[in-house]
Amino acid sequence: MEVFYPILLAISAFSLGACPFSLWVGRWLLGKDIRNYKDGNPGAANVFRAGGRKSGGLALILDIAKGMPFVALAYSFFGLPELTVMVVALSAILGSALSPILRFRGSKSVAITFGVLLALPQHEILITFAAFMLLGFLFIETDAWAVMLGPIGSLAYLAITRASYLELLFVLSVLAILAVKHHNELKTIPKCKVRPVSWLQSRRYKA
Repeated sequence: MEVFYPILLAISAFSLGACPFSLWVGRWLLGKDIRNYKDGNPGAANVFRAGGRKSGGLALILDIAKGMPFVALAYSFFGLPELTVMVVALSAILGSALSPILRFRGSKSVAITFGVLLALPQHEILITFAAFMLLGFLFIETDAWAVMLGPIGSLAYLAITRASYLELLFVLSVLAILAVKHHNELKTIPKCKVRPVSWLQSRRYKA
């Protein structure tokens, strides 16, 4: 039984993560295939593009929420070891990224990653992940590179603070999954949104 529960939780997390809620919201509420928009990603961002705030907000909530229940069960209810909880967490993200329902062409898995991080007890990972990703969106033009700044910054923080090897390995695994899902966009060189302007150019003086 000690082995049964972790395996069952990992499979359940993968199965729930594989459910393309954003795609279903697009079909049921909007009558649209959100994969026909922009990058073809079956995620909440394309629901916003296809139908506006309400449907997009619902899709986003569902995509975040599906990463939470089985991770929370593994940690809070069953009290499983840290390694097992992180395996369940990665299973949820992999389910979204490699959804069998979508012929293994899942979403970019950013929303479910936040759901997983919300459920994990290591809140510093969530805080640093969100903070660095926000900085990325503020200063980097390419969204994919902005997303990547989240796990990269979190990994750097954990390394500096000498976090456990399991935490480092977990964030490194998340980084790898997100990098694979964003590989096409990451082929471009990241550009800064803020253009450097010299002091002489920023001020005008009268002759």
